[in-house]
Amino acid sequence: MESKKLAALISSLISDLLLLLLLLFPSSNSFDSSSNHFNSNCYANFFPLIHHLLSSQETAASLSILNLSKKRKRTHFSEPDSESTHEDKSHGPFHRLSELARVVQNPDSFRTFFKMKASTFEWLSGLLEPLLDCRDPIGSPLSLSAELRLGVGLFRLATGSNYSEIADRFGVTESAARFCAKQLCRVLCTNFRFWVSFPSPVELQSVSNAFEKLIGLPNCCGVIDSARFNLVKKADDKLASNGKDQDDMIAAQIVVDSSSRILSIVAGFRGEKGNSRMLKSTTLYKDIEGGRVLNSSPEIVNGVAINRYLIGGGRYPLLPWLMVPFLDALPGSCEEKFNKANDLMRVSSLRAIASLKNWGVLSRPIQEEFKTAVALIGACSILHNALLMREDDSALLDMGGYSLYNQQCSQHFMDAEVEDISRIDGKASEIRNALATKVAVFHES
Repeated sequence: MESKKLAALISSLISDLLLLLLLLFPSSNSFDSSSNHFNSNCYANFFPLIHHLLSSQETAASLSILNLSKKRKRTHFSEPDSESTHEDKSHGPFHRLSELARVVQNPDSFRTFFKMKASTFEWLSGLLEPLLDCRDPIGSPLSLSAELRLGVGLFRLATGSNYSEIADRFGVTESAARFCAKQLCRVLCTNFRFWVSFPSPVELQSVSNAFEKLIGLPNCCGVIDSARFNLVKKADDKLASNGKDQDDMIAAQIVVDSSSRILSIVAGFRGEKGNSRMLKSTTLYKDIEGGRVLNSSPEIVNGVAINRYLIGGGRYPLLPWLMVPFLDALPGSCEEKFNKANDLMRVSSLRAIASLKNWGVLSRPIQEEFKTAVALIGACSILHNALLMREDDSALLDMGGYSLYNQQCSQHFMDAEVEDISRIDGKASEIRNALATKVAVFHES
């Protein structure tokens, strides 16, 4: 008899036996609503027997779980060059879908369907299996393997296909496709959000060392930028605070290191909100201003004490911990060289944003509620860092066209609001001038 059926039979027998004992040995003791506890002294003599029976039930249930676990552990991807019979394929991990079985036979297709290598998919499947298997829709169990659930969810993120298309491709119902996609986002954003976390002071040292090696600027701990993703506008969307129609976009603030790893991301802003306003409403801003982040010992550059700082574009404010380009920098000046260094460092943020938008679900207007759209951005960010951790470049874009961006960059700064000189932080200006001199010396050497 299968262990699952055995566990159910034992459970039923135990329930009947306990009921029989209660009927044979009644007691006047009952549930006391005033004290909220059950008096069961009269059943003390039966505790050894009951404990034994419950232990038997627990053992049977454990055997059932262990048996299922072993079955899962024996599930592996078939080797591309190995021969297998039709019967073997029909009982493989993806036997519910011949198309997915063909994907397994051709690992290169994983990049198209799932934005990752086959080895990364298998690693992720093993990691998420207990979490993807632990919950099904109430009253309608899916009976889908963790691999298939992950495949459905990743296919939604990677291609942006609608649930009807996913259901047809994977041989599941549309409601199951929707559940698997949302379940993957929920698991990633709940259990693996630590994959996108601002580094500790010790970890920040390696981040700043990488930037200094790249461009010669010391103590830089990240590049801050913003990304905007299109949303399918809902008919009942509320108006913006100024009374105008709300933008059908969702904005996110992102901080990355020189490898384009995301150190911080805050999504959920309306598209109309500017970079500076977004920044000042985040916890990161409050933590830095409060001295809880970027608070290490300063480095002396040209007689100026420079604490750790971030690099930002022309639409961010100049702050002691946020260095932005000079406006109207003269050709050949230290200021122009600093601006070029700023551009070069910002390639890492541009690459991260472009790679996020390379996920199919974010590359087109998102057809989800606002809250779900935020979760999609979060899930893709977590997967972005996971791929970098695995040295899997399947979803990363090459910024080969950066020279074109450079030509547009100056115009972007010219169109930005002119700095109000009277309001520029004197300390911030002093730090930026010292860094500009430093980068000019580095550039000449």
